[in-house]
Amino acid sequence: MIPDPARFLRNLFDRAVEVADPMRSLAGFLPEKPKGRLIVVGAGKASARMAEAVEAAWGPCDGLVITRYGYARPCKGIEIVEAAHPVPDEAGVRATRRMLDLLQGLGEGDTVLALISGGASALLCAPAEGMTLAEKQQVNAALLSSGAPISQMNTVRKHLSCVKGGQLAAAAYPARMLALMISDVPGDDPAFIGSGPTVGDASTPDDARAILDRWAIPVPASALTALAQSGVVPPGDPRLSRTENVIYAAPAQSLAAAATRATADCDVRTLGDRLEGEAREVARDQARMATEIAASLGPGDRPILLLSGGELTVTRQGDGVGGPNAEFCLALALALNGHPRIHAIACDTDGVDGAAEVAGALIGPRTLQTPGAAEALARNDAHSFFARAGAQVVTGPTLTNVNDFRAILIQPPG
Repeated sequence: MIPDPARFLRNLFDRAVEVADPMRSLAGFLPEKPKGRLIVVGAGKASARMAEAVEAAWGPCDGLVITRYGYARPCKGIEIVEAAHPVPDEAGVRATRRMLDLLQGLGEGDTVLALISGGASALLCAPAEGMTLAEKQQVNAALLSSGAPISQMNTVRKHLSCVKGGQLAAAAYPARMLALMISDVPGDDPAFIGSGPTVGDASTPDDARAILDRWAIPVPASALTALAQSGVVPPGDPRLSRTENVIYAAPAQSLAAAATRATADCDVRTLGDRLEGEAREVARDQARMATEIAASLGPGDRPILLLSGGELTVTRQGDGVGGPNAEFCLALALALNGHPRIHAIACDTDGVDGAAEVAGALIGPRTLQTPGAAEALARNDAHSFFARAGAQVVTGPTLTNVNDFRAILIQPPG
């Protein structure tokens, strides 16, 4: 029996974040500092911390990295620019244009180090020719509230951009590029991390249009024109021949670290690091699983821990303030209906669930003692509910991003 389930679960989440900290993990993937000209570029919620880790290993470097407001880190040479996430702003557009300018005129003897993490899709923003930022924001906001999987969102984003889908790498050619990535996408496909600015993409404008139709996303006429003129770089393009993409941190590593920490106290069952789907539906499925396991445990049995990662989505139906992890927790609490032996946590490892400065939430047998749970779920207002319940997990910027972390603890009777 674990005496303080909430503390136990929070410690597991903290461990998952800790092992993905670039200051702990990035240096081992850096080669010797190149002798010739070196430019460091990057974007994402973890990119400033990644830049800090690079300079800790290599000393001051020239370059430009774009991160989320509040996520800057001290660097001696690399310029850190803050911009908006999840909906891009003018600061991100200006910084992206400057980054592309930095890459102009490089030669075969030059090296570019690209630091890419989740969040780069919004932060690395250069709207396609003919599109305004306001139009790009409109499409991005509609994608975020549509319920579409992140892979499909990013497919559309690539074809409406001058920098995604391999276009950043193409801009640096013929220089050598090493792209170091932190994965925040199910399956760890580098083409979908930050919309793949250094990775070729085989999708077509027709694929992007089909996604817009599938999720009934309204777009301005300029977006349809931009799709017809998409600059996405296909795999095998010669401009990608000198680019190496390396994922050095991923959700599976963080889940494994949490599992290792938990094994002294319980039996761990990992459900996978790439779960996708509607948050409330996944919550109901896992509630059924947890309830069945609870019924099978007897006095003296070890507790069971269910771990999972990936990226859930929310189809916005109400006017509340929420995110996939908080919505998962709220739907899970309702499905468990106050089960006396089940506790859970769900958080985004970057510290931001949805657009709120809240990582996620904790639930337990007393969660539904706070009134209004069902109404909050109907309004997509999970963050407000957990604020009233005093069960939010607030971390501030974690400076990394390996996607969602979910853990359900099932205690034996007695």
